[in-house]
Amino acid sequence: MSVATPLRVAAIPAPRTAAGPVESLLRAADDARASGHRALSVSLYERALRSLSLEDGAAAASILRGIGRAHWEDGQLDLAVDVLNVALVTAEASGDSACATRVINILAACHSQRGQLDEAEWLYTSARTRAAASDDRALVAMIDQNLGIIESVRGNLTSALRHYRRSLRGYRALGSRDALGRLLSNMGMLYAALDRVVDAERSYAEAAAVCDEVGDADARTMVEVNRVQLWIGRGDFERARAACDALLAQGEAGVGGRALGETLKLRGVVARESRDLAGAEQFLQRALDIARLGEDPLLEAETLRELAELACQLERNRDMLRYLSQAHHLFARLRARRDLADVGQRAQRLERRFHEVVSSWSGSIESKDPYTKGHCDRVARYACALAERAGFDTMTMFWFHVGALLHDVGKIVVPIQILTKPGALTDEERRIMERHALAGAELLSDVDFPWDVLPIIRNHHERWDGRGYPDALVGDATPLGARILCIADVFDALTTDRPYRKAFSMEQALAIMTNDVGAFDPELLPVFRELIAGMEPFARSETADDAKLPDRPATAEAVATA
Repeated sequence: MSVATPLRVAAIPAPRTAAGPVESLLRAADDARASGHRALSVSLYERALRSLSLEDGAAAASILRGIGRAHWEDGQLDLAVDVLNVALVTAEASGDSACATRVINILAACHSQRGQLDEAEWLYTSARTRAAASDDRALVAMIDQNLGIIESVRGNLTSALRHYRRSLRGYRALGSRDALGRLLSNMGMLYAALDRVVDAERSYAEAAAVCDEVGDADARTMVEVNRVQLWIGRGDFERARAACDALLAQGEAGVGGRALGETLKLRGVVARESRDLAGAEQFLQRALDIARLGEDPLLEAETLRELAELACQLERNRDMLRYLSQAHHLFARLRARRDLADVGQRAQRLERRFHEVVSSWSGSIESKDPYTKGHCDRVARYACALAERAGFDTMTMFWFHVGALLHDVGKIVVPIQILTKPGALTDEERRIMERHALAGAELLSDVDFPWDVLPIIRNHHERWDGRGYPDALVGDATPLGARILCIADVFDALTTDRPYRKAFSMEQALAIMTNDVGAFDPELLPVFRELIAGMEPFARSETADDAKLPDRPATAEAVATA
């Protein structure tokens, strides 16, 4: 997502009761903040604050607002909120309603940056009501712009455009050139999202010209960042690379905060699409650090998603799952906090990508053993059918399916000669084979899945009577998901060809499983038998010549390690 640009609050007026030196300090502080030297601006504001008398409450509130705003622009949100809350109390106590309203506006921007859009919208709306009552048309136009940003993040693009146009009318009526650059930049971003490329380019060009005219360096930077997003979307990577490099050459003094994080993220995407994978990882990791330092969950989630795509290209499947799961956590948290169509759509796209990766990986695991081709997918489908009967909800079903597809991931540690051995396994070979359940759970132990996937992988070879592995769990001490998967896993193993025997029919397999008393959950197995009775077995892969397969009897326990 491109950078939405909250409107810069108007310059702090010099306190009417302040002496000349205080006025000079405030002017210097304003200049330092406008040029990106925020630490210096805070120091100057604080010096001005110490120069005030106790009676200068309104002046103190105004200066505190400047300090809070500088912290916000620098991405130090905790400091910003603390100072702004003091500024609000001070402004209210001194009867300075105009200052209080502007403080509320900046507090709303802090909440918006943290992804707390409901809180931000409430504060913006409150500030707009107050500004309209006092006929502060400049602030009303500013808040209309910021409400447009919230609607844009939510994915309500038509509503966002309506807010932006109302803001634009307000600024033009006031002749306010200082505010136009940021608004036009946001409108360009919105037009790009609506695929109105010509309108987007026109808005960005006007925004850049206005920012240059009024000397708004921060807004000018964000115009360029947003343009990069447009060029990437159009596949113009050379132009995007040059723009990113020009921005990054300015250093953090020129490009700071979220704009820097967004630039690094976009530069990483350009590098990845240009096959500079090492460079892409460096850029994206730097963007991730900035997102976390600045408490920006949306930028963090998007950067993690881009890192996941990079890990896929590098064939680092475990890293990809880890990045995807972290991004999913963040998107789910954002979606849970408010009804965000935009975030919801991103989470759904992420879930589809997660599934694609898991399916691909399960297929690569099976490639070691031609007799198990398609096993993970079939087991997942049988298991999901049973899980649905067991009452799993939609989101649980998604993650259960992920666990089912990955249940045999630990087989990558099992030598191929054991996986494909045509005869009985020795005790040592069986011990090696049985390691796969534990190895799979260990392999994915650092992936923070949004649902408890690991017990499915670790415990799908447990038995109801406690004679399974690796933990010898008894009865319902085995997690429900693992008990469901165990039934599906054994059924598919029995109904597919193996190096040591031909496949059993569905009826034969169910009879074997029923006769193996103590192997399965006694409540789930009858449900599975009923389910299978109305189901055709899923397509199985071609295996070796049937004439070479010994027709050996089997029990469920014998194939449970397959």
